[in-house]
Amino acid sequence: MFPAEELRRLQAAVIGCRRCPRLVTYRHQVAQTKVRRYRDEAYWGKPLPGFGDPAATLLIVGLAPAAHGGNRTGRMFTGDRSGEFLFRVLHAAGFANQPDSSSRDDGLHLRECYITAAVRCAPPANKPTAEEFQACRPFLVREILLLERVRAVVALGRIGFDAFLTAWTEAGRELPARPPRFSHGAQVELPGGVTLLASYHPSQRNTQTGLLTAAMFSRIFRRARRLISRAAGRR
Repeated sequence: MFPAEELRRLQAAVIGCRRCPRLVTYRHQVAQTKVRRYRDEAYWGKPLPGFGDPAATLLIVGLAPAAHGGNRTGRMFTGDRSGEFLFRVLHAAGFANQPDSSSRDDGLHLRECYITAAVRCAPPANKPTAEEFQACRPFLVREILLLERVRAVVALGRIGFDAFLTAWTEAGRELPARPPRFSHGAQVELPGGVTLLASYHPSQRNTQTGLLTAAMFSRIFRRARRLISRAAGRR
């Protein structure tokens, strides 16, 4: 079976997941109560699958959907401030056909890029439990195995960084002899020709305080583009 078909099967499995009772209850509650500014919208209220190009050379790993962002729109990073920051940079680097995303049917298409997360349901206070990370991890492991052309991974935040590395090893892949450590801009060469780049998460808290600026974020994705081009030249 082709990877695109396998990814569609995996996306359907994610959407139907009910493994974590706390997350099921919370995502339904948020979808019913809403917030005033979105009171006339129908919330998605289900787990969010990864999305993007099945032939992706870049994989982006985030934390979890936002309660009134992805949990509302049904697509990761769509309809929230983090997404506004992310998609502008992806568009500038040539990984997206437009610089913004407000809904699942807004015409956004990712090029050579796939976006996923460590946890697929919006968690209370944006803090999944260790058990919820573990329950969701098989989805990320499967994506790592299916996205065979990935040459660069951008992990958003320390949690995304650690979640990816754990899933990487559970997928049967090796780590470098020196344990990778998170810091913004860190670059880790993984066995098999994949480079992991670390970035602060584009959360509103980080971008409004200046911990993560647009210039800092852009440099991460320009570096990812160079790494992918270099890897293509070696083939």
